[in-house]
Amino acid sequence: MPKPEKDVLDQYPLLIARLQESLPAESLVLDQDALAAFDSDALAGYHQKPMLVVLPGSTEEVAVTLKICRDLNIKIVPRGGGTSLSGGALPLADGIVLGLSRLNKVKDIDYANRCVVVEPGVTNQRITDVVAGNGFYYAPDPSSQIACTIGGNIAENSGGVHCLKYGLTTNNILGLELVTIDGDILQFGGKFMDDTGYDFLGLLTGSEGLLGIITEVTVRILKKPEVAKAMLVAFSCVEDGGRFVGDVIGAGIIPAGMEMMDSFALTAVDNYCQLGYPKDAGAMLIVELDGRRAEVDDLIQTVEAIANTNNATNIRISRDDQERETIWRGRKAAFPAVGSLSQDYLCMDGTIPRHTLPDVLNAMKEMSKKYGLDVANVFHAGDGNLHPLIMYNASIAGEQAKAEAFGADILKLCVEVGGVLTGEHGVGVEKRDLMETMFTDEDLKQQQRIKCAFDPNHRLNPGKVFPTLHRCAELGHMHVHKGSVKFPDLPRF
Repeated sequence: MPKPEKDVLDQYPLLIARLQESLPAESLVLDQDALAAFDSDALAGYHQKPMLVVLPGSTEEVAVTLKICRDLNIKIVPRGGGTSLSGGALPLADGIVLGLSRLNKVKDIDYANRCVVVEPGVTNQRITDVVAGNGFYYAPDPSSQIACTIGGNIAENSGGVHCLKYGLTTNNILGLELVTIDGDILQFGGKFMDDTGYDFLGLLTGSEGLLGIITEVTVRILKKPEVAKAMLVAFSCVEDGGRFVGDVIGAGIIPAGMEMMDSFALTAVDNYCQLGYPKDAGAMLIVELDGRRAEVDDLIQTVEAIANTNNATNIRISRDDQERETIWRGRKAAFPAVGSLSQDYLCMDGTIPRHTLPDVLNAMKEMSKKYGLDVANVFHAGDGNLHPLIMYNASIAGEQAKAEAFGADILKLCVEVGGVLTGEHGVGVEKRDLMETMFTDEDLKQQQRIKCAFDPNHRLNPGKVFPTLHRCAELGHMHVHKGSVKFPDLPRF
């Protein structure tokens, strides 16, 4: 992470005074013991106590905080529910954590336009809960949906088990309110399908807090389908399961969800949840089909035939919603299930072309032998988004570094086979130093030019995403006014 800047640390007394003048007492966390609660996100191998924490209660308080930080050149790390698995909310010793958990109001439910307006601290699950009584739901559903917030979902462009058919967060957002580093409040999109001009919604979704602070979100809600059924399909080996995935998609069928677990994860989940999963299988898939009843019944027959063609050893079809939810319960509990087997684990997140699934999974088995660490695989098979869980013991010297090297090799392999470094967890600090395996230097510089347009002094979430952060002047963004440049004492070339 960037070394603390003495000039910033020296501003601490003035920063506290300015914030106390402008914000109510409940918006500030200064106690050192209380700050420890914010020293990490879900990438729990890394900890750093922040300089202080600000918990604004309104968009206006966010704007005031950013103006003060801009004036004093203070760094800002945005934080939602703290569920980030890539270290996106890892604090800085010379920066504030701007927690958005108090911005948790559902502001408007508009069934006529099929949308809901919420503040960023509203959890993913709550959006579905507030509209479920009228037969609607919010489609993106990460496994952490009871805790992760919609603001964090936008920052990381989160997905979930139903993203295959219904898309990631970016496909379900209609409007955003953004506060810039200058404290300006901007509106993008709204209660309509299209917008004119540049696609700022697309730009901001997945921007990991580097461009501004989101303070309001308009999401699209969908009508619940007439029927949804889950199929549990087991295979003796991952190769058969991988071919089954490709054959289903190749047949023109787009399931609502298509999740896969290898034998290691399958055993862990069934021991943890005791749901009657086939523990002797080499791989198991959950395939959900939804829509009109006649359509779903027909698709189930087709998928069942494809499964049998690929040597399925066990097929179970849910008879009602309760049984469907039971089948899904194990998948949703996969991460804590694996946690019951290992003192620590590292959850990776790479995406690959579907047809490479068998080769990549077999390559991971060889890597597991090389590093002497077990790995369980639980992932979104339909869109090739892998979540390898590398098990290790952090109390043993060198094991965390070994697990990280193992994870880096997996992500490099994802890129080599035509995939990408992340599917939904973001880059953060976890994948930051691997960005050059996927992007050229000029690619990264172009991305940083966008960063400079929003945040020229790099105060928003520094140390994340970019392995080498250039000054804006080096990227052709130097402003000369009356023959003078900003910060003339800095070396330029």
